[in-house]
This record gives sequence, structure tokens and C-alpha cells, in this order.
Amino acid sequence: MGEESAGQRLDNFLIRVLKGVPKTHVYRIIRSGEVRVNKGRAGADSRVAEGDVVRLPPVRIADSVAAKAEKPAPPREFPILLEDEHVLAVDKPAGVAVHGGSGVSFGLIEQLRQARPAARFLELVHRLDRETSGILLVAKKRSALTRLQEQFRDRETGKTYLALVQGAWPANKKVLDQPLHKYLQGDGERRVKVVAKDDPDGMHAVTLVKVQEVLGSFTLLEVTIKTGRTHQIRVHLATAGHPILGDDKYGDFELNKSLHKQGLKRMFLHAWRLQFDHPATGERIALQAQLPAELQKFTDHARVPSAPLRPDRL
Repeated sequence: MGEESAGQRLDNFLIRVLKGVPKTHVYRIIRSGEVRVNKGRAGADSRVAEGDVVRLPPVRIADSVAAKAEKPAPPREFPILLEDEHVLAVDKPAGVAVHGGSGVSFGLIEQLRQARPAARFLELVHRLDRETSGILLVAKKRSALTRLQEQFRDRETGKTYLALVQGAWPANKKVLDQPLHKYLQGDGERRVKVVAKDDPDGMHAVTLVKVQEVLGSFTLLEVTIKTGRTHQIRVHLATAGHPILGDDKYGDFELNKSLHKQGLKRMFLHAWRLQFDHPATGERIALQAQLPAELQKFTDHARVPSAPLRPDRL
């Protein structure tokens, strides 16, 4: 077991090593005791350490799955906002998944690893939805990953997004404190909904909203999340009656069709600003990723010029 894998949960380690093997099979061989760490049984949540010896039973996968797993991701670099020996911050484009899985054979992290074959360690610190653009952190050392993930878990980071929503957002509506619940639709697609405060399955979720600009019949919002739940911003804003433009899961589908013809071909959600303490120095880092060109162009067209002042009001 190398340094780059130290500290990982056993299940996550095996899922990464056994590329192409279904997760259900990975968990089955762990539960059955066929996976041994230093000759002893280990649970899925056990942490592997440098120098551990992990023994696995013979594992077979279908040829079609194996062929897909063996096909490497195309190497790709992404715009860099910050990089040193501990951390890499990139500006993720919309339409790029952060990692492979759920019908996507590869994502940003796999492409980065292919583009940097000499890198010993590259791991995602957090996630962004595939449709969301903006700041994404990647750890270059196990110690950096642990410290940064602790900050995200303990809500010591500052994460602010830009979202363009339908309608006029009430300026006095600044805090959305509504529990969220993840569920699967009949077709197996993952969705999220707001539930009652006393719902036992509800996950605490808080979103802070500030109006940046009114753009005709739309509102550009600065959205800061105090918790990092799946689809949190999208669901909170849609439930408030102001869905994000271009959101194909929780948005206004007829409006989205119209906007697509006007040039907005993606969801208008962008991870704009991020603050965190550097994992090695402790220095407070503040990053900002400007709006992508396609979103900036749409806001420029949506912006309504101010009416000229009448002479009798000067």
C-alpha cells in the first residue's frame, strides 16, 4: 500500500483499484470476508494505511466492461486558478463531470491524471454538478486532501455561486433553511426535494441569497451555501418559485426551450468564489472564477439599459 492511498476507506480504495467491477460486487466480497487487510478481515469503512497488505479473491468482469475500463480517458488540462505542491484549483467547464460513473466513463479527475502521468497523487476535494462551471479543488497530497475535506465538512470554507433565476427575487428573502431529501425516480434517476422540518430523512440545508442585479424578467443572484447537499442550490431556488435558467431537472422546461433558442444552452449556475485555509501554510486563500463567455454574453443581452433621465427631473 503506497502513500497515495493511505487514509482511504477500504471500499473507496477497492472501487478505484478494481476499475470496471460493479460496486455491488466490491461490497459483497468485503462483507463475505474475502478481502483481507494484513491477513485479517476488514469492514468497508476501515482505513488503509501505508504498508498495509490487501489480499483480494479472483475477480472476473464481463469482457465489454473490461474493455471499457481499459480505455484510458483522453488527457486534458483545465484553466488553472491556483497551483502549488499541495493543491490545484481549476476552472471547470460546464458539461464536464468531475469523475467517471453513472453513465459517464471518465471525468475531469481521470483526464487530469492522464495529462499528468508523473503526478503521484491527484484527488478531488469536493464535487460540482456536471452542468455547473467554476472553481474545483484537487489535492496533490494525501495530507492536503484530509485537511481541505475537514474544512468543507466543518463549514470553514466560503462557497459562493452566481445563479440567474426566473422572475424577480424578493430582496428581503435572504435565508433558505429547508431540509432536503434524496430519492430515486421510477427510471432510477436521482432527484432531491424539500421536506418538512420534522422529516426523519431530511438533511439540514442552509442557502444564503443576495440579489446582485435585476436583468429584465430575470434576477442574477449571489448564492452562498452553508451546507453542501446534493443539488442544494437548484432545489432551494426552484422551491422558492425562482428556478435557475437552463436547469433541466428542476427548472421551467418551456422557458428553457425558449432560452435555448436565444443562446442559453446550459444551466446558469457558476461556482464563482471560494475561500479556504491553505492546507500547509494556513493562509486564507480567496479565489474567483469569472463568468464563462457564454453566460456573460447572455447576461449582456438580458441587461435592460436604464431609461434616460427626463429634463424636468434633472
